[in-house]
Amino acid sequence: MVRISDIELIMELEKNSRVPFVKIARKFKVSEATVRKRIKKLLKNEVIKFSLEVNYKKLGYSVTALIGIDALPEHLVKVIEVLKNDKDVKELYSSAGDHMLLAKVVFKTSEELNRFVKKLENNKMINRVCPAIIIERLK
Repeated sequence: MVRISDIELIMELEKNSRVPFVKIARKFKVSEATVRKRIKKLLKNEVIKFSLEVNYKKLGYSVTALIGIDALPEHLVKVIEVLKNDKDVKELYSSAGDHMLLAKVVFKTSEELNRFVKKLENNKMINRVCPAIIIERLK
């Protein structure tokens, strides 16, 4: 039997994480049990996790934006907690680039996005807000 590497398995799952284990096993000429055990181990060791990708446009949310946010340093932890608990923030990242934080948000209208940006700009713990509307996901 041929041995499948973790990287090969991860690359296959990145293409389609719903592919049956049997199909992966056939491709790499290993048993289905081998694939199942390797994926279980990768999950247990937190090398991979499964998540859901939502097409918000099909749900009526036509505006997606990435917002760069800079907090006053002494308020960074509090700003993170506020954003983590905001229902409009779908993803939140700390950053070492142009901004301290990057937030992905989705809205039905540009007016809703504008209200959200204004809310951030009016927050005394935040000193800079830079929204970028996403036109199209390319990859």
